[in-house]
Amino acid sequence: MAEQGQVKTDELDAQVEARRRLALAQIRQYPDPVLRLEAQEVVEFDGDLEQLVERMIHLMQDARGVGLAANQVGILRRVFVIQADEDEEPQALVNPVIVERSSEVDDDDEGCLSLQGVLVPVERPVRVRIDARDAEGNPVTLELEGLPARVAQHELDHLDGVLILDRTTPEGKRDALAVLRQSTVL
Repeated sequence: MAEQGQVKTDELDAQVEARRRLALAQIRQYPDPVLRLEAQEVVEFDGDLEQLVERMIHLMQDARGVGLAANQVGILRRVFVIQADEDEEPQALVNPVIVERSSEVDDDDEGCLSLQGVLVPVERPVRVRIDARDAEGNPVTLELEGLPARVAQHELDHLDGVLILDRTTPEGKRDALAVLRQSTVL
């Protein structure tokens, strides 16, 4: 009987991994030029925006990420979704702007759904306050600390065409580029 349970777990793990791979195949990968482009402000809060947000949330969750910016799916609109804690609801931020940063910073490793296999140290403010809109156009202000603050800053960087490669140490960038060159060869 335990074997049957193990098989079900293996099948579930295989399904999760298959969904993850399918999601990653829909996320733009470095060196795709769209990752270096600045996203444009959203002016229409309509059904298209809601569909985009829904698609991004599903891709982020299936890829087992904690954030995803619209340009990572090839759409140059200032939208990102985050879910730093899987116990919380995913949240979409439209036209986000950091209005306050803490002077206290933290250096921690970051990965990215668009740079598979890369983990580099990035220094970021520990706390941020962000003004944005939700997918319906309602004003949102978030006070974020720790991992959620880091994730939001990472995704906001994406909207400005900035990657973790631009924020890491020279050694981190060198090592990351070596990993990325190797993965494009394979």
